[in-house]
Amino acid sequence: MKPKVSVAVATFNEEKNLPGCLDSVRGLADEIVVVDGSSTDKTVEVAKKYGAKVVVTDNPPIFHINKQKAIDECRGDWILQLDADERVTPELAEEIKSVIRNPQSEINGFWIPRKNYFLGRFLKKGGQYPDYTLRLYLRGKGRLPCKSVHEQAVVEGKVGYLKNDLVHIADPNFSRYLLRFDRYTSLLADEMEAQRMPLNLFTFLNYWFWQPLKWFLSTYFRHKGFMDGFPGFVFSGFSSLRFIVGYIKYWERKNVRRQI
Repeated sequence: MKPKVSVAVATFNEEKNLPGCLDSVRGLADEIVVVDGSSTDKTVEVAKKYGAKVVVTDNPPIFHINKQKAIDECRGDWILQLDADERVTPELAEEIKSVIRNPQSEINGFWIPRKNYFLGRFLKKGGQYPDYTLRLYLRGKGRLPCKSVHEQAVVEGKVGYLKNDLVHIADPNFSRYLLRFDRYTSLLADEMEAQRMPLNLFTFLNYWFWQPLKWFLSTYFRHKGFMDGFPGFVFSGFSSLRFIVGYIKYWERKNVRRQI
């Protein structure tokens, strides 16, 4: 019997991105599960047009909570967890069909290479490609810890690697990047607060100088981000700044009294 594939997607105000995502899994997905964080646009209507099973819930700061809810709702033999701004290429879809039909395999999950769109091009260097992400796993064998926005799934047993790319269009323009930058730096401040990180000379030097410098040198020079031209420089520079901005937000929470 042919193994069934469930596609799990968590959404919040993704009416523009979701059609492209769901179109890309036509012929692959036997079931689509969408957990929506109470969108204020037409995301839910779009999902239902594609025949998705839709669950509406709240919108937690760590979005992986809703991703896990979508995973839990799936009933297929294999689960492919996607974000609304991701696209499954035809080559990847065929590769997925091939590997899950292999009855000899003892592999419970697969890492998928992902290419990221930024400032008009797909980044090839700077540690951004292949941006492997663990997204395909047997039902009941993979789950998200739901502790950090950057975490990967945890899969019980052996995992393998696929060859074909998952396309990620998180930043169709720089304004969208800045919106995500603001969200991620707030989550970084949340982590500092949860750890009760002290505000002193050591943490100041670490987050204002050492961490940004280390990240920039690593992505731009060691991982050859300079080969991606100006977009590579912007990516290395702004992703380095997240340490400084996160620190400022944390400092503000601890020291600035609200006057309103």
